[in-house]
Amino acid sequence: MCGIISVIDKKKNPMDGTAVREALSIMNERGNGEGSGYAVYGAFPEFADYYAIHVFYDDLIGPKTAVEEELEKVGTIKHDEEIPTFEQPNLKKRHIPWRYFFQPNVSALGTTASEEDILVYLMKKVNTTIPGALIYSTGKNIAIFKAAGWPEDVANFYRIQDYEGYIWLSHNRYPTNTAGWWGGAHPFNLLDWSVVHNGEITSYGTNKRYLEGNGYVCTMHTDTEVVAYLTDLLQRQHELPPELAFKALAPPFWDEIDRMPEKERELNTALRMTYGPAMMNGPFAIVVASSEGIAGITDRIKLRPLVAAEKGDRLYLSSEEAAIHVMEPSPDRVWMPRAGEPVIGRVY
Repeated sequence: MCGIISVIDKKKNPMDGTAVREALSIMNERGNGEGSGYAVYGAFPEFADYYAIHVFYDDLIGPKTAVEEELEKVGTIKHDEEIPTFEQPNLKKRHIPWRYFFQPNVSALGTTASEEDILVYLMKKVNTTIPGALIYSTGKNIAIFKAAGWPEDVANFYRIQDYEGYIWLSHNRYPTNTAGWWGGAHPFNLLDWSVVHNGEITSYGTNKRYLEGNGYVCTMHTDTEVVAYLTDLLQRQHELPPELAFKALAPPFWDEIDRMPEKERELNTALRMTYGPAMMNGPFAIVVASSEGIAGITDRIKLRPLVAAEKGDRLYLSSEEAAIHVMEPSPDRVWMPRAGEPVIGRVY
């Protein structure tokens, strides 16, 4: 189940949220009204140099004060505001979404921590020690809109047509192994990475323990969260290019590796040996975004669908071709990527 539709304009021309809302809404049979969300890159040009920290508050008395105290210990709040929302008859507002535009102080922790390390620390600190507060996004110039509801209701709740960006990710959730709640709705974000996912990560326990051994903490109560953190670990911390990071997360089978030419066999063997605990099992189709582009991949036997299309400078990735045609009626090319084959679209 679950529905995905994502788009990138490789020349970074802005698109508002109108078309992606309509495209996601036609895949409502892939959801059950328990979760939906949108991510947009390039949403805050006036604050592009600041980290846009998004928080769900249960109330604005205790939790908000505690979060702001933590932020001010390690940086400066340039601006903050309640994220504008608009009442919808079929969506109950269970949390208060807030955002901060934040500049970390790299000397605040008394170590050689980077700005990104401080944001990871803040997310872990808040989400594990401050009841009634949940940081769910920490990226620069990235907006995340999500809630427990149908795609059109969530889109209207946040009025995503009022936002523009050059990358949009969207997701219609059908919770299976975990409850539907605001924090568990997709997309999941950490720093520059945002993730939407259809399927199930059956290796969640192994992946979670591996991440915890590398300083991450999973607090969203759903398997997809590990994808965002694994992406950050492999691509930001270990500096793997996207193609190798995806090979590590969804590697070929051993019998396929055995048949490869020597250099390719050595590379894939090294990746599997090094990143065995990061390997994701289960049926999945995933789209990952960063400020540099989007990439989609399925599991190694393609138990979940993924369709790709191109029109000029735009690349579309979706669970269904019909959703792509809502956004682009006449694509130049439509294809079904092979199992485990990444489709990558980069900005020019």
